[in-house]
Amino acid sequence: MKLQQLRYIWEVAHHDLNVSATAQSLYTSQPGISKQIRLLEDELGVEVFARSGKHLTRVTPAGERIIAAAGEVLRKCESIKQIAQEFSNEKKGSLSIATTHTQARYALPTVISSFMSRYPEVALHMHQGTPTQIAEMAADGTVDFAIATEGLELFGDLVMMPCYRWNRCVIVPKDHPLTKLKKLTLEALAEQPIVTYVFGFTGRSKLDEAFSRKNLEPKVIFTAADADVIKTYVRLGLGVGIVARMSVDEEQDKDLVVLDASDLFESSITKIGFRRGTFLRGFMYDFIQQFAPHLTRDAIERVIHCQNKAEQEELFKDIALPVH
Repeated sequence: MKLQQLRYIWEVAHHDLNVSATAQSLYTSQPGISKQIRLLEDELGVEVFARSGKHLTRVTPAGERIIAAAGEVLRKCESIKQIAQEFSNEKKGSLSIATTHTQARYALPTVISSFMSRYPEVALHMHQGTPTQIAEMAADGTVDFAIATEGLELFGDLVMMPCYRWNRCVIVPKDHPLTKLKKLTLEALAEQPIVTYVFGFTGRSKLDEAFSRKNLEPKVIFTAADADVIKTYVRLGLGVGIVARMSVDEEQDKDLVVLDASDLFESSITKIGFRRGTFLRGFMYDFIQQFAPHLTRDAIERVIHCQNKAEQEELFKDIALPVH
């Protein structure tokens, strides 16, 4: 059994069983990958992939467990490399982050700019996706950190830490009827066509819960994962927008009226998470603290040693999180 063979089956499984695409991503040949997978299956005495002719059709039950174990081995190997790099050159390496558009566009630019100035030899890679995809990428080791508001709690093997609180605002064109109200209410919002986030994105559940508590059915007529897209359709008069307050730029969005909605919806908490057992290099601790100053190295290490999520939450219950 070779480490290369384990990498091949892992990568093929994560390229939708497309050996050609896997070969391109690994800069090797398709026949070479197929041959090594066959050699591994012969050695193990079981098939990792079911086939129809020359095509892989699915992962076998045995293959699912083998690939999961292979992922663990590959992550351990990566940790060994990280440890060596930390001692050979503590300011050189790579950092990969998975997050949503809102975080990437509005919360992270200043942090990333500062980080890259401080660590010019660290290659930073950003992946965007749904909260569930983001959590999956952290859980399977595809990325080092996941930053999201929802979805991370679905994966029990992630160490999660709260970064900041944020709330929503309502955006409307100038002279919209809602701008004439003395006080914005959920009842008034429920009467309007609403443009907001896709369910599962950027604290959308808090929005739905607020309407549900008052037995109101919001008229959500258009959803998107991108706050900039939502603003575009508000400008077209499609409906009123409900977005994260941090996503509104006073200069770029000066054609829109921003209505505070913080008293209508419960605030949300953005968290950063990483796979339990991940070796954190010095610049990784530094990135986390730049993003969330209260998450010092000492605080992070205390969280790492917690046995469960309840203990993690206990550590931060009395901390006043910054508000974005």
